[in-house]
Amino acid sequence: MKNVISAFLLTAFSFTSAAAQECPLIGNVFARNTTSLNGQWNYIVDVQEEGYYDYRMNPTRWGFFLNAKPQRPEDLIEYDFDKAATMRIPGDWNTQDERLFFYEGTVWFKKSFRHKKQEGKRTLLYFGAVNYDSHVYVNGHHVTHHVGGFTPFNIDITDQLHNGDNFVIVKVDNKRHKDNVPTQIFDWWNYGGITRDVLLVDVQPTYVENYSLQLASLEGRRLTFYLKLNKPEAGKEIQLRIPELKIKKKLTTDANGCTNIAIKAKPVLWTPETPRRYRVEIEMSGETLVDSIGFRTIETRGKEILLNGKPIFLKGVSMHEEKTDGGGRANGTEDAHKLLSMAKELGCNFVRLAHYPHNEFMIREAERMGILVWSEIPCYWTISWTNEKTFKNAQRQLTDMIRRDQNRANIIIWSIANETPHSAERDRFLGRMAQYARSIDSTRLISMAMEVTSASNYKNRLQDNMHEFVDVVSFNQYIGWYRDVNDAPKMEWEVPYEKPVIVSEFGGGAKYGYHGPKNLRWTEEFQENLYEQNLRMLDKIEGLSGTTPWVLKDFRSPRRVLDGIQDYYNMKGLYSDRGERKKASYVLQEWYKTK
Repeated sequence: MKNVISAFLLTAFSFTSAAAQECPLIGNVFARNTTSLNGQWNYIVDVQEEGYYDYRMNPTRWGFFLNAKPQRPEDLIEYDFDKAATMRIPGDWNTQDERLFFYEGTVWFKKSFRHKKQEGKRTLLYFGAVNYDSHVYVNGHHVTHHVGGFTPFNIDITDQLHNGDNFVIVKVDNKRHKDNVPTQIFDWWNYGGITRDVLLVDVQPTYVENYSLQLASLEGRRLTFYLKLNKPEAGKEIQLRIPELKIKKKLTTDANGCTNIAIKAKPVLWTPETPRRYRVEIEMSGETLVDSIGFRTIETRGKEILLNGKPIFLKGVSMHEEKTDGGGRANGTEDAHKLLSMAKELGCNFVRLAHYPHNEFMIREAERMGILVWSEIPCYWTISWTNEKTFKNAQRQLTDMIRRDQNRANIIIWSIANETPHSAERDRFLGRMAQYARSIDSTRLISMAMEVTSASNYKNRLQDNMHEFVDVVSFNQYIGWYRDVNDAPKMEWEVPYEKPVIVSEFGGGAKYGYHGPKNLRWTEEFQENLYEQNLRMLDKIEGLSGTTPWVLKDFRSPRRVLDGIQDYYNMKGLYSDRGERKKASYVLQEWYKTK
């Protein structure tokens, strides 16, 4: 076979060595000069990864990434992207091809496009997220290998692009592995594919990589601004303008390509009731970045959470990034608005975006709607605590989550984990993660969803060494579901830390439309009674500053296999997966009216 195909494949492969560079994440990407590559992409399902490995499991030079075409009648090529089926990108493959509903493995995607090179400009290729392990090729050149399914990344592909016809090929692999983040087992659907936007971003050789604009102090209303270029270049002039606050400042970058300033201002503060945002303009070299930024402070005082210096009760709900019309990975403002409107209907001013960073549209729409946010990385259940590569993976996801959303006023909590078993190794891993998060963003609170250690005589005591590293003590409990609901009135709670408390999960399952006595599991009445008992119990917790019951809507999970009831759905939603309200939702709504 090699003799037949070598004449043209060696020619193609000779171009694959050109260098490309994955560069630090670019901030506020949707305000840049972009070209969307969203739409229909060709795809090939590759169960045994023959497009990447030879029959000895060595990486092959003849891979699908070449997008090879026969040059002679006798040439043998056993794939053709142009004849392959197409799939909508962004999107998951599980809900777009019924053959792939349970599939975990490799799928190759190809997009052809035309591009006109602009003299003196660089072009970045931006992915909002690819789940989970991806290799990216541009015109046959390997440009990056990215690991992690929920955060964005970008590559400078200027030197790999042609004037005219081009193609991008992405090898996507969503197989689960012990050392991944998340690890091999997790209670949500493992949606595979290019699940968020794909963009070409045209930039100057020296461009604004990212910036931060925050309200640093209520006293004197002092704003702090920090900006970083993509390279260490001194003397670049930056203009910062906030027209409604009559702010217009000229700054100059230092030898590190950075600049910063403190500015006195009196903005109207961002709150859930008044989610005020200001137009912010950042100009360099004749190009202007525009953002919409709100200003607020968030801190703790004893067992209280203070927003803009005033105590606030976080009336929340946990939610997955899944569509309201029968599942599938959510993406875009329309999906975000539907989900967040359900939370608002419950009376929520807060959402816990579980168990991974959600898409940027979700964050921005929540900010616009006046909804505070807990954002989380997927250190979920049993992570490989002693594996340094696993730590670096989690750290990279945390970094990109923070850098993407650091200017969103509604994000008040960075969460570093969920329901992790206690051990010295786990404490070292998560302690390092908390310290790192605080080092790159000291303006928000740090938390994680802990587990309660039960004691005799109906006493529950929270004991977790991670209390030293978090600002808010949060824990999950499932009395009434994994323990008798009649125990709820007898329960006493002890949280021996002088910090605010959030009950980050509680709840139980019900099938929408299934009715019966309140002691019949899976009925709406069972879930309704569970909420009534739990809410009365939670009112007795000292320092309770918020709740995020589990969960907004039913969502797909391969761990939920009960025929006729679950059918591969986690049924703990207050709404069905199609947005129909269950009886328990009204109980929560009434309780939140008292907070």
